Amino acid sequence: MGKPIYVLNGPNLNLLGKREPEVYGRDSLDDVRAMAQKRAEGLGLSIEFRQSNDEGELVTWIQEAREKAQGIVLNAGAYSHTSIAILDALQAAELPVIEVHLSNIFRREPYRQHSYVSLVAKGVICGLGPKGYEFALEAMAGLVTAGKRG
Repeated sequence: MGKPIYVLNGPNLNLLGKREPEVYGRDSLDDVRAMAQKRAEGLGLSIEFRQSNDEGELVTWIQEAREKAQGIVLNAGAYSHTSIAILDALQAAELPVIEVHLSNIFRREPYRQHSYVSLVAKGVICGLGPKGYEFALEAMAGLVTAGKRG
């Protein structure tokens, strides 16, 4: 299978299923993890699925991914809209990045409609709930396969 895809989740995603289910859905983060794991296996990928409320820990994981992963799927949560540190880490990682948001950030408050992560992401998937993680892994499979041929 090779190196894993890091699937990283930011602040408050540990509250999925409980926090604003009308916006973020009723699936827990464990449900999302299981769905992502199953899809990754179907694509011949392995994943390292993590969540943190701490910006610094996310930066550390992104830096770690530079050596230990072949790509990053990132739902940075609110840090998407605020963190230049995460942007800098993603740029330094030099890996393909797919950005995921459960809700459609473009139908939300104006401050949620800008994402620093988008500046480095190969693609952005938003508004499709947990299914977005599956689509992100499918896209990542294509990117890492193309990279091996290229």
